[in-house]
Amino acid sequence: MVVLITGGAGYIGSHTCVELLQAGYEIIVLDNYRNSHPESLKRVEQITGRGFKVYRGDLLDEKSIEKVFIENNIEAVIHFAGLKAVGESVQIPLMYYECNINGTIKLCNVMKKYNVKNLVFSSSATVYGVPERIPISEDAALEAQSPYGRTKQMIEEILRDLYVSDQEWSIALLRYFNPIGAHESGLIGEAPNGIPNNLMPYITQVAIGKLKVLNIFGNKYPTKDGTGVRDYIHVVDLAKGHLKALEKVSSATGVEAYNLGTGKGYSVLEIVEAFEKAANIKIPYRIVEPRKGDIAICYADPSKARRELGWTAEKEIEEMCMDSWRWQSRNPNGYVEDSIVLQ
Repeated sequence: MVVLITGGAGYIGSHTCVELLQAGYEIIVLDNYRNSHPESLKRVEQITGRGFKVYRGDLLDEKSIEKVFIENNIEAVIHFAGLKAVGESVQIPLMYYECNINGTIKLCNVMKKYNVKNLVFSSSATVYGVPERIPISEDAALEAQSPYGRTKQMIEEILRDLYVSDQEWSIALLRYFNPIGAHESGLIGEAPNGIPNNLMPYITQVAIGKLKVLNIFGNKYPTKDGTGVRDYIHVVDLAKGHLKALEKVSSATGVEAYNLGTGKGYSVLEIVEAFEKAANIKIPYRIVEPRKGDIAICYADPSKARRELGWTAEKEIEEMCMDSWRWQSRNPNGYVEDSIVLQ
């Protein structure tokens, strides 16, 4: 099967490329490298020993999408491409709506034209907003609290409407919780631009000395130690969830949403402690004001994915921390050329 991966050079996309190639799929990557680096795809080839086609293009340019479909016999699409920072989306909402929603519409228009109707969509647990109950199941109300989250929620609605209009479509909406970790090789991992938005790369950059101190946003939440609790999932487990979703959409029609999480919650301080133990490095931190919109506790009920996809997260928090540190310590500057440190 030939699978197009939009945003395949990104953090989750590159790990999914590895899993697909190792499972025998043929892949094609389309990426504009806005939030990624072409070096990640070279590393994917290094890990798997397999080559694949790569197109540099933007989903807002329908002709660049169509070129990929004209030149290849694509059978399914895994759609990662899009802007992804919650805080940034509050500052520049129009850019998020244009990129994420219009890009997806243009992609679906081309897919429809070339009769490719199997789609795995990268959604987010942010679609739930402030949950009424924990753990969060897929039937919870969708009340996204940021422009980023609302783009994901709106795209889910668009894809449901698409299926209503044409029931040959088969679509999986994958709602991620908090991906961390890296490939065990240390060759690919999360490489954010500037100060990280997510906890683990923030911790690893403090550990490597790029940042002086970790800011922890609030310690007065109703949790065991006062810091926020989240469902952290290893990025390789998350990537494997995409393979299971791809199998699902290839064998049935319809639209289904699936939580991809572990079903366990860890506080910020528990993650810091686990990382310190894994890396044998002390992480200095300070408590700062909570961020607007942050909630106390958020973790998944992943039972639907286990039941319908045959998928379960397997890696524990210790492995997530060890793999994150291996990636950061060997690649202190991310994917900048010649940055890898052999150990």
